[in-house]
Amino acid sequence: MKKLAFLSTDNLEDFFVYDELLVPVFAETGWQVDTVSWHAYEQTDWQQYAMVIVRSTWDYQQHAQAFIDCLEAIASQTRLENPLALQRWNLDKRYLQDLEAKGIPVIPTCWQRDFCLAGTQAQFDTFNTDTLVIKPTVSANADDTFRLTRHDLQQATSDLQQCFGGRSHMIQPFMPAINEEGEYSLFYFGGMLSHTIVKRPAPGDFRVQEEHGGSMVLVNAQSDMQAIGDATLAALPQPALYARLDLVRHGSSWAVMEVELIEPSLYFTLDTKSPRRFVEAVLNTLGE
Repeated sequence: MKKLAFLSTDNLEDFFVYDELLVPVFAETGWQVDTVSWHAYEQTDWQQYAMVIVRSTWDYQQHAQAFIDCLEAIASQTRLENPLALQRWNLDKRYLQDLEAKGIPVIPTCWQRDFCLAGTQAQFDTFNTDTLVIKPTVSANADDTFRLTRHDLQQATSDLQQCFGGRSHMIQPFMPAINEEGEYSLFYFGGMLSHTIVKRPAPGDFRVQEEHGGSMVLVNAQSDMQAIGDATLAALPQPALYARLDLVRHGSSWAVMEVELIEPSLYFTLDTKSPRRFVEAVLNTLGE
């Protein structure tokens, strides 16, 4: 059988992974799928695979340069998806500045390269909010993400200095719609919308990831929501085999929170037809 690889990591026991749902669909079309940890990239012959698809490398943010080294090594030997240049662009959330410059509505953001208490405090007034969210520009799984009121900021100053001192980070107003309505994710395979879900945090939390108690439900994308999703996809530096676009209601419209092009969970369990759509997009890309 022809072979593909899913790029993963060493230990996924604390995560929800759905990529195994793709394996039998690929097998039906004559393709074998191997799951390989990115940490083993120097010991792996990537030329045996027609394509390597980055899937569950969910610790990459802790070793960003080593991860880029891995992707470069793979791209030098076989086809990498998403493409190396696109993943490199998506690695740092300052890509939101590029999208905003192209007219894509994004969550208002202050960008800091070093922690500054006064600069952080000022964002409460700048954004006219009682609550801020602070996170690294290179991050995943809500790692090192803080939701802070003015009082919390004073109490957490030492921790924030330790976490963000000399580290690029972003400050945004907390979006109440996340708790009131949820965060929407639109999934595109091969440039076409596959499915849409709404993610809601657990009571008392603000993180929507399953690992933090969040819940997910399949929904139909509203026309204005999909219009922003389509425009965002068109604004990417190059086409993406797969993309997850996270949107939240902002005022009377929608704004982009994140664009996930490296290792987004694609929630194949919520739409039974989505694994086949993904496989079809891969085969089309390969000219099958």
